[in-house]
Parts: sequence; structure tokens; C-alpha cells
Amino acid sequence: MKIVIIEDEHLASSYLKSILDQQSIIAISEITVVKSVKDAVTFFKSNAVDLAFMDIHLGDGKSLDIFEQAPVSCPVIFVTAYDSYAVKVFKHFTIDYLLKPYEEEELHEALLKYKNIKDTFNTNLIVESLVEIENQSNIQHHFLVSHRDKLLSINDIAITYFYATGKHLFLYTNSGSSYLYNSNLKDLINKLNPVLFFKVNRKYIINRHHIQEIIKHSSQKIEILFNVDVPDTEPIILSKKEINNFKNWLDS
Repeated sequence: MKIVIIEDEHLASSYLKSILDQQSIIAISEITVVKSVKDAVTFFKSNAVDLAFMDIHLGDGKSLDIFEQAPVSCPVIFVTAYDSYAVKVFKHFTIDYLLKPYEEEELHEALLKYKNIKDTFNTNLIVESLVEIENQSNIQHHFLVSHRDKLLSINDIAITYFYATGKHLFLYTNSGSSYLYNSNLKDLINKLNPVLFFKVNRKYIINRHHIQEIIKHSSQKIEILFNVDVPDTEPIILSKKEINNFKNWLDS
């Protein structure tokens, strides 16, 4: 069988190739190394292979660009340094993934999985996984605020909630600090990580990691408590229309 490695880092491609050369799980007749999106597009337009190993980020673009410009009909095993979110996507959509740095045994497991499902693999799912990750990459993770004579970049993990009052939006951190932030809840919610943040009502977007307690007063009244004080005199009550979505969010 023929294999192509699409990887722009020489050490990474050499390491992968050396393990493939030494393994006995699948019989390999030819291994080609391609280092760019441009060369990969050219390669796939005139060559057929049985399996591709592919990094997501290459020097001249992303793997998604290859699928948009050339026919890729073979199964793909991704070799990536991406985060756990991307790994979850790969696990759902693709044959397998190798998270850098990986061991020889992990590659062997991926090859065994390839042998078991290669005949039923749907190549279209690869594109779905890359599109999903591309959408995730547009998420905002840092927020610039002013504090006296300084500018601060606040990481999303440190944000307890966003609070809207009148025409102003405030960012509250887990240390109890608050900062005016130049946006509004409607625009902001589309930029936030949906795994972390949820818009509970017309005033608050909250971070799941800083929820201290959830009180169910009734089936239609749910109160959310945090480990820092809230600016409103009224408690944070989940909007009735969001109750089911909120439960699904917590369960995801």
C-alpha cells in the first residue's frame, strides 16, 4: 500500500516515517512526504494513496485548503498538536489522531484501527471535522480592558461572568475584579467558547467553571450562585426559555 505524510516539520515527518518503516501491521510499498498545502494539492491531483497522515497547520495554510482544492479519497489519520477540543472532534469524525508528541505504540493502535474500518470510511467526514475546528479557531479567548493607566488582557478562563446594565457591559473575574468591556451581550455571545459560556438571561453570560451552586426553586425557577458577589441586588435567575438548553449545556 501507498502512504503520504503531509507535514512541514522535518523532524516530525522523519520520526513518523521511521516508525512506519519498522512496523509490521500493514505492508507499505511507498511513503511520500509532502511539506505544504500547495504540494499536497498537486500530489492528490495526480496520485492515489491508501492512507494519509496529515498535520492541520502547514507553513502555507491549513489542511482544509487541500480538501477544497483537490480530490482526497483516502482515509486520513491526523497528527496534531491541537487541544482537547480538536481531539474530541477527530475522535468523532475521523479514523484516528496522533497527539504530538506521540509514542510508537499510539501509531500502532491507529494503524490497527485503520485496518478494521478502512473499507467503510466516509471521506466527507474529514472535511466536517476540519470545518468544525476552523469554526472553533475563530473563538475569542482574550479580552482587552483598561484599568487606570494600564491595559490588561483577561483570559476567558479567569472570567466569572459578563454583566450588562443599561448601555454598558462589565467583565467580572474570579478574583472579584470588574472592568468595563466595549461590547454587548448580543455580539459577544457569538465570539465566546460555547463550552465555557452560556447566556442565562438578558443581563448575564456566565462561565461554567465558576458556578458555585445551582438552586432549583421550582421546575421553572433556577438560581445560579457564584463564588464572587454579583453587582445586581437581585439573584441570577435562569431565563425560563433557556432552562432545557442550560441543562443540556451542563450535561455536555
